[in-house]
Amino acid sequence: MKAQHQNGFTLIELIVVMTLISIMLFFAIPRFRQTVISDGGKKAARQIMMRVPLLKDKAVREQKRYELHIDLESNRIWSTNEAMTEDALSQAEENAFEVDSGIRFTDVEYPLTGKISSGIATISFYKKGYSDKAIIHIDDEDSEIQRSLLIEPFFSTVKLYETYEEF
Repeated sequence: MKAQHQNGFTLIELIVVMTLISIMLFFAIPRFRQTVISDGGKKAARQIMMRVPLLKDKAVREQKRYELHIDLESNRIWSTNEAMTEDALSQAEENAFEVDSGIRFTDVEYPLTGKISSGIATISFYKKGYSDKAIIHIDDEDSEIQRSLLIEPFFSTVKLYETYEEF
């Protein structure tokens, strides 16, 4: 008589694997939430890193100059374009992205004109696909981490440094 070979897993094996996966998720999810979701400095950095390529693309596609405004006093960012009316400009500022408390934009540095540490700093995105070169500095007072976001004129990506970098 031939022995029958059954392919598959037993119920016990499946229960053991599901238990191990559950234990791993139990410890991993709170850490993931704490480091990724609730990190306001990274959230602000991601917001800028998403907006810059979008603004460069829109400037070329729509043939309009776009600007990214960074309010260093109220820690907000918003974007506008040259064709917006006064009402649309004020509406864009009212709907600005506001960073979490404990996070602040310390300054915006330009290679030729230096640093802007107060007021509103503006980074322009031109119709031909390039932008102003600038470094945006973000200070996370809770974790005492400083981040620098380098915007290059001819690259769509923003380079993130986990330290305070200057030109």
